[in-house]
Amino acid sequence: MSVALKDIVSYCNDYLSVDRFKDYCPNGLQVEGKGTVSKIVSGVTASQALIDAAVESGADLLLVHHGYFWKGEAEPLVGIKGNRIRTLMKHDISLLAYHLPLDAHPEVGNNAQLAKIIGIHIEDGMDQGNPLSVGNVGSISQPMSATAFSDLVSDKLNRKAVLVEGDSRTVKRVAWCTGSAERMIERADQLGADIFISGEISEPVVHYAREAGIHYLSAGHHATERYGAKALGEHLSKTFGIEHQFIDIDNPA
Repeated sequence: MSVALKDIVSYCNDYLSVDRFKDYCPNGLQVEGKGTVSKIVSGVTASQALIDAAVESGADLLLVHHGYFWKGEAEPLVGIKGNRIRTLMKHDISLLAYHLPLDAHPEVGNNAQLAKIIGIHIEDGMDQGNPLSVGNVGSISQPMSATAFSDLVSDKLNRKAVLVEGDSRTVKRVAWCTGSAERMIERADQLGADIFISGEISEPVVHYAREAGIHYLSAGHHATERYGAKALGEHLSKTFGIEHQFIDIDNPA
């Protein structure tokens, strides 16, 4: 079975409410391939390795969280970016990319999926009252030490998380935002979180955690964002009755 590309793009744009976001890149169709889709391959980043894997698997559409054309990025289609786009176009594969809309979606979003995997009950957005907040706050059912919580997250994500301990508080209330959002720790602190989870770590965040008392957990940019594109691909497969395959290109960052 195949579905018109334009129907999938239109559905995703509406489902993810892309018009409600100001982002660092265009959300939606970034490279147009053949007009019909029978197989979707999803992954985190549209790297050459993922594109080659999509070609090998016979995909018509590559669905990712990290696509191209970021603000401040050089515009010419040369070098690495030129090679990537050339491969897509040579094999008539479309590239569909969603950044902040895929972080924030309450069902298939990276933050919602991370909460499901770790076992966090979502209570609100970090932008409180906003159903499309790009970060969330919630709680875990059983309070535990920061070390125990770090071990839990490491086990669930199959990646050793980096814990910066604040004070001696136990973890009950959690704030999180996947990817590169470590500077949101101050907002997490304002919301009364015991710990803030994000993907990356930076030097100033270590000092903030220690001085404010809130724990910080760096669980990996790639590791925290492995689940949104996969969940969206599975949703599209069920909605349109087409094949979907998630391909994880390992990344230690």
